[in-house]
Amino acid sequence: MNWKNQKILVTGGAGFIGSHLTEKLVELGAKVKVLVHYNSRNSWGHLEYVAPDILRQIEIFQGDVQDPFSVQKAVAGCTVVFHLASLIAIPYSYVAPASYVETNVKGTLNVMEACLKADVTRIIHTSTSETYGTAIYAPIDEKHPLQGQSPYSASKIGADKIVESYFRSFDLPVSTLRPFNTFGPRQSARAVIPTIISQALNSNVIVLGSLDPVRDLTYVKDTVQGFIKMAESERVIGEVINIGNGKGITIGDLAEHIISLFNKNIEIRTEAKRVRPEKSEVMKLICDNSKAEAFMDWQPTYTLKQGLNETVEFIETHLDHYKPEIYNL
Repeated sequence: MNWKNQKILVTGGAGFIGSHLTEKLVELGAKVKVLVHYNSRNSWGHLEYVAPDILRQIEIFQGDVQDPFSVQKAVAGCTVVFHLASLIAIPYSYVAPASYVETNVKGTLNVMEACLKADVTRIIHTSTSETYGTAIYAPIDEKHPLQGQSPYSASKIGADKIVESYFRSFDLPVSTLRPFNTFGPRQSARAVIPTIISQALNSNVIVLGSLDPVRDLTYVKDTVQGFIKMAESERVIGEVINIGNGKGITIGDLAEHIISLFNKNIEIRTEAKRVRPEKSEVMKLICDNSKAEAFMDWQPTYTLKQGLNETVEFIETHLDHYKPEIYNL
């Protein structure tokens, strides 16, 4: 695909992954519009970390994926849509599950319907490895059963099935990217890696939930490249594709690995309120990324150490944004 002057919409473009994707699309020469959740502060989220010369080239559209009229206006005139808008914090989904259905399921429905009416030529929908739940077998390929082990994962399963229905029912040219655990600069403290780093920078004690779950960690620039390659491949229309490194690490070992980057003694403690309910905890996520390589020539290029070093550098500069002394839902 020639990205130059392509009119692109990124829903959720003010988020962690979305801001990196938006930045990359501008660098490729695309004309990018970002659907930013309306707020009275006129905050553009993580886009405010983007270099001013790139930010000036982005069209900001304030709206809400829950509002179909807002979504239709955002989609109008765009040829490619990357749908990343979503509520993603798992602990908060136990507190406010209905909001996850409204945003993740109904919001996705609104985006698919708007794209259908506007004759959009390519749509990339964002899923999550949480839809698989605890691994029945590992590494996890795209045929693995889906398990709703939290209101968040259930809402994303619902969203994925809405997307599948629009491909099967209306031939909507949509593909679903299913990233495993993405990390990197700009990620919020509700995720484990920024939680560990910000606490390590702030004190000599790190407080976590369970240390036993296994996660497959992908640096954000590799995830962004997955989005780009998916949009460029005709083979993936109607397909679900995993993006991940194919390597697992326990949260405990991850914490020790991060601690080794700092020149001080740091204690690890566990706290009950940070532990997910027993039947809701996803114990093992390791990606089978062979389909991504076969269908769209994607492979990860960043090592865990490279990604962590860049993440530490960002959090050191913006530590006051992280509130490491509190538990971030």
